Amino acid sequence: MNWEALLSTRRFKLQAGKVLASQAPATLEAAAGLRSDFHIDHDRLVFSSAFRRLGRKTQVHPLASHDHTHNRLTHSVEVASVGRSLGNRVGAMMQHAELLPAGYTPFDIGSVVQVACLAHDIGNPPFGHTGEDALREWFRDPQHAHLLHGLSAAEQADIQTYEGNAHGLRMVASLEMYGSEGGMRLTSAALGALIKYPWTSDAPRAQARGKFNIYRTELAYFEHVAAELGLIRKGAHEWARHPLSYLMEAADDICYAILDLEDAVEIGILDVREFEALFSHFGETERLWHTDDPRQKCAMLRGIAIGRCVAEVAEKFMVHQDTLLRGSFPGKDLIDVCAPQIKETLLAAKLLASQKVYRHRTKLVTELASYPCIGTVLDVLVPAIHTRLTQGEDALSARHQLALNLLPTPLHAEQGLYHAYMQVLDYIGAMTDNYAANLAREISGVGIL
Repeated sequence: MNWEALLSTRRFKLQAGKVLASQAPATLEAAAGLRSDFHIDHDRLVFSSAFRRLGRKTQVHPLASHDHTHNRLTHSVEVASVGRSLGNRVGAMMQHAELLPAGYTPFDIGSVVQVACLAHDIGNPPFGHTGEDALREWFRDPQHAHLLHGLSAAEQADIQTYEGNAHGLRMVASLEMYGSEGGMRLTSAALGALIKYPWTSDAPRAQARGKFNIYRTELAYFEHVAAELGLIRKGAHEWARHPLSYLMEAADDICYAILDLEDAVEIGILDVREFEALFSHFGETERLWHTDDPRQKCAMLRGIAIGRCVAEVAEKFMVHQDTLLRGSFPGKDLIDVCAPQIKETLLAAKLLASQKVYRHRTKLVTELASYPCIGTVLDVLVPAIHTRLTQGEDALSARHQLALNLLPTPLHAEQGLYHAYMQVLDYIGAMTDNYAANLAREISGVGIL
């Protein structure tokens, strides 16, 4: 792989079922040089309804009422800030090493990573990862197996494995802005940096890790993006990662390792002294002892820790740039090859979160409630859709007809069962925590009075 191809600003659209490259400038401002292509990507994401909905989606604490805890929107904005710093620093080092292609600046690298970070959670369903599990569990329940008859193995794998990463690609490539015509039509560079798991649900890597980024619905689209970027093909439907996706991943890891604990201090699950014990050894902490305010202490330590992590990760990216370009990077991620102080501190932070934050009773109770919540909606929608597509409209009961009217867009029966079920996943996946909880209560009959 080479940087000139990896930083491609080419956009793709869908027309009459074919994937085509957009030839005209993205906007008149782009033609006039008032906004770079990557700034246009940024603005399309920020002004999308999918991005706004992240403000009502779980980061760690479902349906959190505390004003200072993170949701997916604030998390994404902060990850984008860290990602931009990582990209700018890497870009400056690439320029110094004469690795930056002509016509690009270090800030272009920062902008690409920033865009990928902004979009990295845009496909997450209500209730976070628990929402993913609830959707998967319902479709994998043996009682519902008959509803999947007629789907290919690959299609079943997609439907039974709701994946926030894959739905993120689907959101930007198919659902938002130019619906079914290329979505937001982001640059190829930004799409490449967004894709953390560049393979389909039936690829060997997906079977081993349970993670993937490409549904069958976006496969043809991504084939063109991958070819434009020069991503190394590693299987029938598997590619090597875009090097900048490692910076996006690192920015996310840094933020949730540190900020999930800061939230826990804020709402009283964790003592500030435990937070201090983890990060005070990063240095420059003399000012900490001049305040007794836990929030201020956490903010100071967070700033110091993120700064140290950004410098270390950017350096390790440059050290391993050759293997990243060859698609043979030896580490699990960039944090994995960082200096022991950085790596061990972030691992210790994640361990503390898993022991004291993620298992806290307030979080567990709400997460358990998300299963019947999402199940209630699926119980109403999926049988109605199955009946409509396998037996025809005349076979629909009055209840089925009412259920189908819940869908925000009409059901296109001619597209088949797979696409109809993807439409259900789109509908539920786009819900906020509040919307999903209210809808489940209302259609269950509990909220009828």
